[in-house]
Amino acid sequence: MSQVHITDTILRDAHQSLLATRMRTADMLPICEKLDQIGYWSLEVWGGATFDACVRFLKEDPWERLRQLREALPNTRLQMLLRGQNLLGYRHYSDDVAREFVKLAAQNGIDVFRIFDALNDTRNMRLSIEAVKKAGKHAQGAISYTISPAHSIAQFVTMGKQLQDMGCDSIAIKDMAGLLTPDTTAELVTALVDTLEIPIHLHSHATAGLASMCQLKAVENGCRHIDTAISSFSGGTSHPPTESMVAAFRGGQYDTGLDLTALQDIGFYFREIRKKYHQFESEFTGLDTRVQVNQVPGGMISNLSNQLREQSSLEHMTAVLEEIPRVRKDLGYPPLVTPTSQIVGTQALLNVLSEKRYQTITNEVKLYLQGRYGKPPASVNTAVRRQAIGNADIVTCRPADLLEPEMDTLRTEIGELAKSPEDVITYAMFPDIGREFLEQRAAGTLEPEHLEPAPGEAPIYCAAATEFNVALHGEEYHIKVTGTGHKTQDKRAFFIKVDGVPEEVMVEALDEIMPNGNAEPTHTSSSSKGSQRPKATAPGHVTTAMPGVIVEVLVNIGDKVKAGNPVLVTEAMKMETEVQAPVTGTVKNINVEKGDSVNPDEILMEIE
Repeated sequence: MSQVHITDTILRDAHQSLLATRMRTADMLPICEKLDQIGYWSLEVWGGATFDACVRFLKEDPWERLRQLREALPNTRLQMLLRGQNLLGYRHYSDDVAREFVKLAAQNGIDVFRIFDALNDTRNMRLSIEAVKKAGKHAQGAISYTISPAHSIAQFVTMGKQLQDMGCDSIAIKDMAGLLTPDTTAELVTALVDTLEIPIHLHSHATAGLASMCQLKAVENGCRHIDTAISSFSGGTSHPPTESMVAAFRGGQYDTGLDLTALQDIGFYFREIRKKYHQFESEFTGLDTRVQVNQVPGGMISNLSNQLREQSSLEHMTAVLEEIPRVRKDLGYPPLVTPTSQIVGTQALLNVLSEKRYQTITNEVKLYLQGRYGKPPASVNTAVRRQAIGNADIVTCRPADLLEPEMDTLRTEIGELAKSPEDVITYAMFPDIGREFLEQRAAGTLEPEHLEPAPGEAPIYCAAATEFNVALHGEEYHIKVTGTGHKTQDKRAFFIKVDGVPEEVMVEALDEIMPNGNAEPTHTSSSSKGSQRPKATAPGHVTTAMPGVIVEVLVNIGDKVKAGNPVLVTEAMKMETEVQAPVTGTVKNINVEKGDSVNPDEILMEIE
């Protein structure tokens, strides 16, 4: 059979790579009837960062999204990306959690599970594969393609054999950073096709501008399944355009059989939809051959740049991209895919922002170096490991073998907030934001991020109009607030009318504008969102190297601490970092509590 089959990523990876995973369900459902008529082999609709983004930013129930898409796409296979034993979170989960997740995902509509492990450690994939097969669904084992002294074609073929032996129905080459070249693609696909009995799929990002050529070479050498994205969400850190690949194969031996005109109509729809999310467009979504050096995947570039912008640190992007390969070498050349891309990327950022490399080491790097994520592809830097974990024992077994069953504990912890088994899994994936989401849902206070209007457009989400008068230099002006940016932004857009004339202003650290003539900002410090903390100036002032959120306060006022003891835990870019005491002494003041946003150089705690 020569026909090429298409998996379209428009509802998952395409907007994850270009728009930081911000597309809302309401913008997917109107086009589903047309998508369902195309005849795709599958549509990728779930998994990856979508679960996190739904709960954290969009305030949507990701399970409800899946159910709605299942109903709207009755004739199309629905596909998800599953991180092996990490599922959709950033740590390993116990086996009973993994089994429950797969069972519920299958029941709610997933047909194809693309399963990968960030270290290509197949031990971390086995249980998910078994659970998918038990549910009667398609188990697709993914090889995370990367380049390093520790990786080779022969090694990838060996991994493909292992996955086939585990029961996988197909194998995906997951080129998450766009590292494949046409010749290497031909060599790898030929080796896999000659060795394996199951179909080969190719998933390649277009970051370096090579993905379309790689797909052609893959097809010519026996691959019959490729991942594409509708043209208006294609290219750059996304994927080759669906319409272009369909046109390329049309009329030949590899004809996809898909209707090009119908696909173009869908492309026009998403071209308009993309405009609504302009505020999440990354400056790094275009063609960038630097990926051949730094190996940063598309989704990571988009999210990293967006998070750096929110933290007013975007000027460090180039230095971070240069540091990433060095950190990757120190950690034994892990492929850069979630969660190792976040682990390496966050540590690289800390190394850039700190006075010296590895002055601050994230908790995730410590766990990685202890073997809690699996076996690194190559030997790690022993000096960095010693600095991170001292003489702690190294885990050599499958990491999940050390985990006790969690489901009963999770059900007890979340209690009546969970209205379904799916709610328990939401809490399991992200305990803090999951609980917050369920609490807000119960209280009826779920509020998604505001979407800023494109130039010349009306605000998409408007607060109730606030009106007041302002006297300035003897003149009185009537102000009417018609819409706002999101309240957590350092520089927040306010859309106003001044004496009836529309204006847009950017206000720094303004949480709300009060009616009845009171236009005083509730917070005036520009050092942090909603913060009036002074700048650190003394040796005993505890501060942090990068903006983040306080996850835990580890000490109390009056406690004795030694220099180097952890006193706080912060989270930035989904990674946790211990903040250490700079001096030996007694905790005199604590200026933060759990949930506070903090910035570098603020006094978070004073040690005397």
